[in-house]
Amino acid sequence: MQSLQIAAFLLTVCHVVIVVQDWFTDLSLCRFLQTAEMLKPSTPSASSHESSGSSCSDEGSEYYPHIVFLQNKARREEFCPRNLKKMHMMIDKLMMHSHLKYKGTLSMLDCNIFPGLGRAYLDTEVNLFLLPVLENEGDDALTRAGSSAAPLFSLLPGYRGHPSFSSLMTKLRSQVLAMSRCQLSHTILTEKNWFHYAARIWDGVKKSTALLEYSRLLS
Repeated sequence: MQSLQIAAFLLTVCHVVIVVQDWFTDLSLCRFLQTAEMLKPSTPSASSHESSGSSCSDEGSEYYPHIVFLQNKARREEFCPRNLKKMHMMIDKLMMHSHLKYKGTLSMLDCNIFPGLGRAYLDTEVNLFLLPVLENEGDDALTRAGSSAAPLFSLLPGYRGHPSFSSLMTKLRSQVLAMSRCQLSHTILTEKNWFHYAARIWDGVKKSTALLEYSRLLS
């Protein structure tokens, strides 16, 4: 129950929430995410000081953050365009009734990871990013040293089927930092004000009647 409280809290006070999984796909994780969305606190009502530059949501609408699905320890075959398309389609079907911003704000096709593939290839593209297993330089050196090919090719790194972990991490970081930041409330929040805002939200989560009722129904 505490993990559900934390998830509902993060969906209310964060601009971007990164959902990390080590295999594709954990259906219980998707159900957990949808439950947290259902039980998250409502966005505080608008104050008299409205933001004139907010274009992310209409007045009175509920706030929902960006969701990024991060596939950790991705295998070589998961970087295959055909398999990647299936992964996007499955997440889109699982989240089709969600109000969370799970698509349209992050794309692996914009990172030149798949040369020759245009945006039209993934007609149901969601915010999914793949990261391979982290390998150190020693592993790469062993791959080169163990090659029985010609001396020239033995100097090249071993075939991975995907860019390096550090390269993909840099691309992921740049895309996450470039995401639009909608205002959490109808007033402009400084870092200090956000801290007080988050504290009020957390108190509301702990006292939420919806969460208490949900916990009672499960017990």
